[in-house]
Amino acid sequence: MSSSRTQVGIVGGGPAGLMLSHLLHLKGIDSVVLECRTREEVEGTIRAGVLEQNTVDLMVETGLGDRLKREGLEHHGIELRFGGRGHRIAFDELTDGRAVTVYPQHEVLKDLIARRLADGADIRFGVSGAQVHDHESDRPSITFVDSDGNDQKLECALVAGCDGSRTGTRKLIPEPSIRTDHFRQYPFAWFGILAEAPPSSEELIYANHERGFALISTRTPEVQRHYLQVDPDDSVDNWSDDRIWDELHMRVDGEGAEIKDGKIFQKSILQFRSFVCEPMQHGNLFLAGDAAHTVPPTGAKGMNLAIADVYALAKAMDSFFTSSDRKMLDGYTETVLPRVWRTQHFSWWMSSMLHRLPDDSGFGHRRQLAELDMVTRSVAGRTLIAENYVGTPLHQ
Repeated sequence: MSSSRTQVGIVGGGPAGLMLSHLLHLKGIDSVVLECRTREEVEGTIRAGVLEQNTVDLMVETGLGDRLKREGLEHHGIELRFGGRGHRIAFDELTDGRAVTVYPQHEVLKDLIARRLADGADIRFGVSGAQVHDHESDRPSITFVDSDGNDQKLECALVAGCDGSRTGTRKLIPEPSIRTDHFRQYPFAWFGILAEAPPSSEELIYANHERGFALISTRTPEVQRHYLQVDPDDSVDNWSDDRIWDELHMRVDGEGAEIKDGKIFQKSILQFRSFVCEPMQHGNLFLAGDAAHTVPPTGAKGMNLAIADVYALAKAMDSFFTSSDRKMLDGYTETVLPRVWRTQHFSWWMSSMLHRLPDDSGFGHRRQLAELDMVTRSVAGRTLIAENYVGTPLHQ
């Protein structure tokens, strides 16, 4: 077995792991990223992406923003549709000019990988069997099999578990003696499509309809991303292209809005879950991103929350390596968890306000319409949505 050493071993090469490696590099801290997928698989897994102002600012400030600023679509608001009418939430007016940028997650990963490799990073793609050992000691290690089939051991001072919702690192925190998992499964799912079509709207549309929720989004000027609320047990085989467009028209079309059809080239069903692991650390193991929490996609928060985690974690690790001070490391969970739960609440609130519940009577839908009316009429209500959607500053 070959052995190597670094300061931080990072399990997972998604947004959390790669951004953490990038931020650590800027602070002069060495890391090794272990990713089970190939580089081609990482960059080719198409994922949606709405970036908070915080995420955009961080990417620009740390040298990752060239293509983002060139190709990203900046949005200064969203539209909430109900009762056949649209109600705009003007981010720029309500948050002192803050905005969001539509820029897919896989494009963020391409930018991160290219920059890390240009900076001489050690990213090991295609590894298997990664296991963390002795994370409660001051000499943790990670064993794995590299892409050539060779057994490897990585010794490090700290370990970051950034290995996504199917994480193995989370299981190293004993449950229930130390770890508590908070979980909620929702009684609906999203049927998503990618279509070659012109944009139906300059901004995202969130539609509440008696037949269920719909989201009108975009990927590029030529490719659109739309979603329909469906039953979690539904199948893509049940949805012909004509049925999809008919349903989108029924749920969204009306005053000021008309869906533009096109050729559908991808269909998928996305399940809805909320999850939080407490604490997000144990010994010298620290969790970030989906390894520690997942949110419903309604609030467009998943990747942004992962970036907020590693922003705080990089600062804590920097304090540890530069001054041997563990205070920030030991307080990592306490630092990031309030944002995690605020984000969970916002994603749950948006989901509960916009989706039809299976057992709802007419009362439930009428209550939703009243809530939407109350929120959109009120400056305070619109501001609450805007501030949470564009994201509060990372130091908060």
